[in-house]
Amino acid sequence: MLSLARQLAGVHRRTSACHSAAMSTLTNLRFDNLQLRSLPVEEKEPIRSRQVLNACFSLVKPTPVENPSLVCASDDALNLVGITGNVSEEELAEVFSGNSILPGSTPAAHCYCGHQFGYFSGQLGDGAAISLGEVLGRNDERWEIQLKGAGLTPFSRTADGRKVLRSSIREFLCSEAMHHLGIPTTRAGTCVTSDTQVLRDKFYTGQSAYERATVVLRISPTFLRFGSFEIFKSPDESTGRAGPSEGDVQLLEKLLDFAIHTYFPQISTSLSTEEQRLGFFREVVESTARLVAEWQCVGFCHGVLNTDNMSIMGITIDYGPFGFMDSFNPNFICNSSDEEGRYSYKKQPEMCRWNLGKFAEALSPVLSQEKTSPLLDRFDSVYQEHYLLKMRQKLGLVRTDGFKDHDSELLEALFETMQKTGSDFTNTFLLLAVLQPSDEVSTERCASELAKQCSTVAELRAACKPQISDQQLGQLSQLMQVQPGLFGDPRALGPIKRELDKAQRYKALEAVSEESKQAEDRTLWIKWLDMYRKRLLLDIENLSADALLEAHQKRRDMMGRANPKVVLRNYIAQQAIEKAEKGDFSEVRRVLAMLQHPFDAVPEPQAATVTAGAQPEAASCAAAAAAVPPPPEGETATPWEDHLKRPPLWAASLKVS
Repeated sequence: MLSLARQLAGVHRRTSACHSAAMSTLTNLRFDNLQLRSLPVEEKEPIRSRQVLNACFSLVKPTPVENPSLVCASDDALNLVGITGNVSEEELAEVFSGNSILPGSTPAAHCYCGHQFGYFSGQLGDGAAISLGEVLGRNDERWEIQLKGAGLTPFSRTADGRKVLRSSIREFLCSEAMHHLGIPTTRAGTCVTSDTQVLRDKFYTGQSAYERATVVLRISPTFLRFGSFEIFKSPDESTGRAGPSEGDVQLLEKLLDFAIHTYFPQISTSLSTEEQRLGFFREVVESTARLVAEWQCVGFCHGVLNTDNMSIMGITIDYGPFGFMDSFNPNFICNSSDEEGRYSYKKQPEMCRWNLGKFAEALSPVLSQEKTSPLLDRFDSVYQEHYLLKMRQKLGLVRTDGFKDHDSELLEALFETMQKTGSDFTNTFLLLAVLQPSDEVSTERCASELAKQCSTVAELRAACKPQISDQQLGQLSQLMQVQPGLFGDPRALGPIKRELDKAQRYKALEAVSEESKQAEDRTLWIKWLDMYRKRLLLDIENLSADALLEAHQKRRDMMGRANPKVVLRNYIAQQAIEKAEKGDFSEVRRVLAMLQHPFDAVPEPQAATVTAGAQPEAASCAAAAAAVPPPPEGETATPWEDHLKRPPLWAASLKVS
């Protein structure tokens, strides 16, 4: 058997001799596995869960699945790595299920650690993901391609290394949705399911059932993350766990310098080593601050912001129990297992900064925290600056000089109004473009439309209905007051207090009628819209008639580019999943085409490219989307516009963990 060094050297020579950057077939992808050539790799067989010592990767091949079939493909994402020609669905399914290994690919799993929900967990690693290698795109840009759900690795622990159809569809769709929203993210090229069955306890109730093993092709400049640098950690004071390469400072320096020179070309090599490393940390801090600001501005909640889920590139990675807010709630928790609300919507900036602090600790053996601390302190100002920039765009505020405090107060009042009325996050911003600042009558019209986007009493009651009986809540309330020590860890009181708060709100709503709530909502919106209209008038004061028309159009265009008409709400994903679980992938493909045009009223699906030349039954997702049926006779709404409405009542009951 050839040594790894000789294998990689051969691959490098072959890829260097490739004839064209514009490759059109899967077998001609230009692999250049720089990570594996530059960093230590473990070579061990057979596969078994183990500590991977003093290595960043472990060689492992994907485990084949039975009868792979393509759920959906993103032509746009596949184009990044040069897949642009005649590739059938069958070929895509065979290769990106992991059943066939492409020439030049050297499959491996990445070793990393992580702080999970605030506690250091020791070695984690790619327990269900296998990198196929790095591919050079048409302009020689570097992309790592990875199969999530490809089978056992040394990091699988007690799991089986598989993912199921429902979670894979969610990751596939959200990866592409975020990209088209303009938010930095990993990409998803394909989603491939199979007849291989895996046992899962879907709702953690002890009732397991078999589901279809499914694999997602993920694409990113790199999957290095904060946790990649935590494998060198000494025993943690709280958990006693250490990284598998504890104290290996030489390897830490090697990994750090590799990341800087490979993925951060903007950092000048003329700087000293320390200056380069500080420049790297500053880049990570600032890109992370901008990323979470982007999330907040579309109502996105990640759900599991552990250090092993934070990319050094400032991009969104690892889509699990994510969620886009429906009705605005700063305490929105998308992950039903996050009982303490650690990763709620409003806490995301704080948690990202906390993770950066742990990242600084991981680098401290080679980069003093005394020097990284001032850079970490930049997080808040970068976040606030980017957040205000994006929010001004969403509100169509053109003039900015001298209005920082004014605009911050306007935003605070907006979110207070949205919370009190239970207003839909996405649709509220869309409707604000209706307001004409020079027309007081438009305030009334806009308020009436906004009132339609507010939660009904029935929706509010459904959202705050307690999970346990009144009798149990009463008993718990008494125990909390008399003997709080019975609950052990004080953090256990958090979920109980939330249930008690929900019960109080639920009971208070019994006396509220739909009519009285609608009237109150409209009053609240008129009050805020008056503030908003006066701020908009400051943007257009002293303008001529022609300039005024131009300013109105500029504002509407700005708001149109900043406010999506559609996001991947949980219920939209769920509808696609339910059809797919019955063997019908058309809804997944239709939703993808919609998410690729989030700012368009009625998007036009792109022409198929990946499957050109394939059989009709193997049409690409883009072609499938183009065949979306028209609305039923007598209805004016298109299928796309169905998703512009408020979510159905049952959407509030969806739980993701």
